Amino acid sequence: MGIFKFVYEDVFGPFPQRAYADPLEKWELALACLEHFRMVLSMYDIKDDDIYASVNTLAPSSLERQLPLLELLKDFMSGKVAFRNIMNIILVGVDSIINERTTQTYGIILERTVLLSLEIFILVMERDLALADVFRPLYQPLDVILAQSHRQIVALLEFVRYDYLPQIQQCSIKIMGILSSRIVGLVQLLLKADVGKMVIEDYAACLEFRFDDFQVIEDTKDDVGVLTLQLLVDNICRPAPNITHLLLGFDVNGSIEQTVLKPKSQYSCLKIILDNLEKATKPDINSLLHEFSFQLLYELCLDPLTCGPVMDLLSTKKYQFFSKHVGTIGVTPLPKRNSNQSLRISMLHERAWLLKMLALALHISDISSSVYREACMAILYHTFGQCAENFQSTSLIHSHDALTSISDVPAKRNKVLDLLEVLQFRCPDTSTKYPQLLSSLGIESKIEEILRNSATFENGGVYYYSERGDRLIDLDAFREKLLQISQELNSQLTEPEKAGLKESVHHLLKWAWRYNKNLEEQAAQLHMLTGWSQIVEVAVSRRMSLFEDCSQLLFELLDASLNATTSPDCSVKMAYVLTNVSLTCMAKLRDERFICPAGTDSDAVTCLDIISSKQLPNAACNSLLFKLVMATLRNESSEILRRRQYALLLSYFQYCSSILDSDVPPSVLRFLLLEEQDGDDEDITLQKVLKEHNELAHANFSIIRKEAQAIVDLVTKDAFHGSEAGKALSFYVLDALISIDHEKYFLNQLQSRGILRSCLSDVANYLSKDSSLASESSQRFCTVDAQFSLLLRLSHHYGKHGSQILLSMGALQNLSACNLMGGQKKVNPRAISKIVKERTGEIDKRSLITPVLRIVTSFTSLVDSADFLEVKNKIVREIVDFAKQHQSVFNSILRENMTGTNLLTLEQLSMAVSILSKVWAYEENEECSYIQDLFSLMHSLFSVDFGILNFMQSPNMIENQKSELIAFGLCFSLVSYLYVLATRKNMRFQVSYGRNSDQQHPTLQMVSDLLNSATLALERVGEEKYMLLNKIRDLNELSRKEVDEIIKVCMKQDCISPNDNIRKRRYIAMIDLCCMAGNRDQLITLLLQITECAVTILLIHFQDDASAKGLSSFSDELLPVLERLEHLKEDKVGRSLKLFHRSITTLKEMTIRTITI
Repeated sequence: MGIFKFVYEDVFGPFPQRAYADPLEKWELALACLEHFRMVLSMYDIKDDDIYASVNTLAPSSLERQLPLLELLKDFMSGKVAFRNIMNIILVGVDSIINERTTQTYGIILERTVLLSLEIFILVMERDLALADVFRPLYQPLDVILAQSHRQIVALLEFVRYDYLPQIQQCSIKIMGILSSRIVGLVQLLLKADVGKMVIEDYAACLEFRFDDFQVIEDTKDDVGVLTLQLLVDNICRPAPNITHLLLGFDVNGSIEQTVLKPKSQYSCLKIILDNLEKATKPDINSLLHEFSFQLLYELCLDPLTCGPVMDLLSTKKYQFFSKHVGTIGVTPLPKRNSNQSLRISMLHERAWLLKMLALALHISDISSSVYREACMAILYHTFGQCAENFQSTSLIHSHDALTSISDVPAKRNKVLDLLEVLQFRCPDTSTKYPQLLSSLGIESKIEEILRNSATFENGGVYYYSERGDRLIDLDAFREKLLQISQELNSQLTEPEKAGLKESVHHLLKWAWRYNKNLEEQAAQLHMLTGWSQIVEVAVSRRMSLFEDCSQLLFELLDASLNATTSPDCSVKMAYVLTNVSLTCMAKLRDERFICPAGTDSDAVTCLDIISSKQLPNAACNSLLFKLVMATLRNESSEILRRRQYALLLSYFQYCSSILDSDVPPSVLRFLLLEEQDGDDEDITLQKVLKEHNELAHANFSIIRKEAQAIVDLVTKDAFHGSEAGKALSFYVLDALISIDHEKYFLNQLQSRGILRSCLSDVANYLSKDSSLASESSQRFCTVDAQFSLLLRLSHHYGKHGSQILLSMGALQNLSACNLMGGQKKVNPRAISKIVKERTGEIDKRSLITPVLRIVTSFTSLVDSADFLEVKNKIVREIVDFAKQHQSVFNSILRENMTGTNLLTLEQLSMAVSILSKVWAYEENEECSYIQDLFSLMHSLFSVDFGILNFMQSPNMIENQKSELIAFGLCFSLVSYLYVLATRKNMRFQVSYGRNSDQQHPTLQMVSDLLNSATLALERVGEEKYMLLNKIRDLNELSRKEVDEIIKVCMKQDCISPNDNIRKRRYIAMIDLCCMAGNRDQLITLLLQITECAVTILLIHFQDDASAKGLSSFSDELLPVLERLEHLKEDKVGRSLKLFHRSITTLKEMTIRTITI
């Protein structure tokens, strides 16, 4: 402390006032003092105890307690002697120092003094904020002291112009970085001092000089170019106007977002950056500058204030060289790791920022603007090797400049594939390998503990964060830790062991250096892959309309992504990114398959387009599936990666599952094809499509079967031991495997592993518990829903055999024991937070009633097919027991108000009635009876005209048609129940209700009402189908407005955009019309079945002598209905009606006979 006091008070304090015989002595003295101050600031550290002791002590501090570092910081933070003297050195000015350096003998010493002064300012500003809170108000941060005179700040910042000593420029840039982060109004301060233009030009000149330099700078911390670019990047998000806006030429006096950038006419950092990026010369020297320049432009495009001006500038033709760089910079081979790893890392980051910038341009560009549209097309052409034909014909592509900028490979080469090839190399190893001596000495665990501590070296750890954000090992801090361990052991070691330990420490330091480089390379590789994935996904998801051959491009991207994923060089993190790209491409392929019509010059659309729409050839699909299976079974994996791969597998199966829209029956397609083609061509076309679809399904099964054991084992493991999200996806994968099973192979695989039984047990256990609104419950709910999907797939895919399997496992007994109504209990909203509610939604077990009823409904198909009476009785008894066990569920469904109901409720009601109609006729016990509920439904439904009544009250015509189909399905179940009562139970119904009847009973009048409703519906629906088919025929004659009206009625506006042409609109309208015609066709089939049941019931009563009495007045009402049924035309319903008319004729004759008696 004494030496410091002497230097501070006696030497440096009065040094400006002394008289010197030679000015050289003055600056040598100042230099010596400054070196001492820098040593104090660099070598000493302050502990919290020292700070609080200096503040809280009551007595004057002794020399021992006055720390030199603390005293020096206080001087600067109060603007005292040391600060004033050093500031006066700086205030000499850069121009004067440049002049004196070349003209005076002390010039070099003065230069050195200035450098030390700037370094001291930086060292002080690294510490002052930590002390300011304690020392206020007597002491202030240094930026506050400097801001007291604008001249001080300007003097510090203008040294960026001093190019004789790069270290001075570095210090000035670092000071600018610190002040720009602390002083919000720094730009206004510079403008007020009238030095704004000078600062802009000084920084531009500094950056230009660095770009033109031919010397490789080893330490990036000493690179003025990198420091300048980092300064620009760091200031982008700071309040406007900021230093980045000033140095790049934005309008800092007006609106930043309205700036029109003119780098050609304004000398600024932006001009220097753009000029050098266009040339992209000297990559071995300027690679870091190129990297940070691309990062700067990307961040500018990302920032909401600077995005508009920068995008406007870069979208002009002059700057379309960025897209061309994909074929030059992007695909240039990387230098070898052992020759220049730093350059290799920088080049990877450089390409990453370039790709991310182009992806962002594709994402945010408004292609309604011709400038932006042309820029997007240029990016797509130079990146993917193709774009729309109208762009290829423009002067840009055919101009000499454009063609010479493309690499020597053919113009149609997809550069994205080349970029991916550049990325595919094995990641360098970053694992720790300890020398044998360290293990034998038992200090390996101590070193592992040091490395496990993620703290930085400032906080007692050994790590630091690089300028790119990578967490690297600080070699100095690591060496200190290792030396501490060595010193603790030295007294216990022999000389050979000491020498070995020293060598081991050296080995570990070399490993740490390699670890840093390898980790940086891993991060750079993943960064470039992220940029690659962004440009691919943005192009695929947002700019697909600008490509020529979409399906081929998507296949190439999918194929390349899957190939890369299966490579042994691909890490788990890279595989995850690549799988996300594959998912996006597969989703777009599905869009192409189901939304976009086949390309043609005509605006007309035909039914043939529906069945011959874009789909990859079977061989291509098989290749994708094989590679996807290999990628899923890769050795190095993780659950989060497999979840994405499972989603991709499910997306692939959905892509292949249906060549035809499931809502468009083949009968409708055949009819329309017959109208469009001659002879039997329509059958040949349809059969060919169906044949190809079957071949693809069999091929998919064969590919999966080859790896069936491994796949099922992996998926089963995730289904029972993974996270809830992983479990749900795994069960959906098992569901998909069942759906492609052709030989009951996968069924046997699941049965042998006990998966189905475990699945059924899990479902039953979940339904037996009270649900709770919690995150876990929400995830578990999704898993149970997936398990239900798997169980339902059995009965759907294998039919009665699948239902028998479920029944043999005790499915009905398990479901009977469940508490299906438990979920209807309202949860106290105060028991959970609003956030949990938003995350989980209103989870209601009642939503699981639907899959339960579907499973039970599949069992009813076994009732009529049971060969032995005792088997039938057993099935019926179990279903009846289920219905009794869940009487509250059935009662709630049966008594639901049907007005304004939704499709789910209608479906539940239809299934409940279907179950009861199949088995309740065999139930003799009246204690738990649903008969009155069923009869009540008959009474309310049989006389309804469903064409007029809209249950759902929905403006969506397709939804209304679906509800009508379900409602008539409900009527069919009810009339089927009456049919069983009349035929098997020999029950005879009254003509109408008696006056004193307390209970409702089925009557012939109800059957007649149903027959009348079905007749009206048949006439109406037949006419609707006929009109729909005619509208499909005439669709190509309709105007755009009329086509849009069809789309609007079907609620499919989200499938089109204002830019879509009339052909696409007609295609979507045709699909909707075909679906509606298919719905009408299904309804006609159902109505004919209802009519046949009703006619049979009436025939039985008319043929029964006892029942036929008193039917005279009833026959008068029935006869007009039968006459209308006789006039049904086959061309309107699309079916043969010979047997139907025969039954109608028979009943009509009996009706007339009854009337005449």
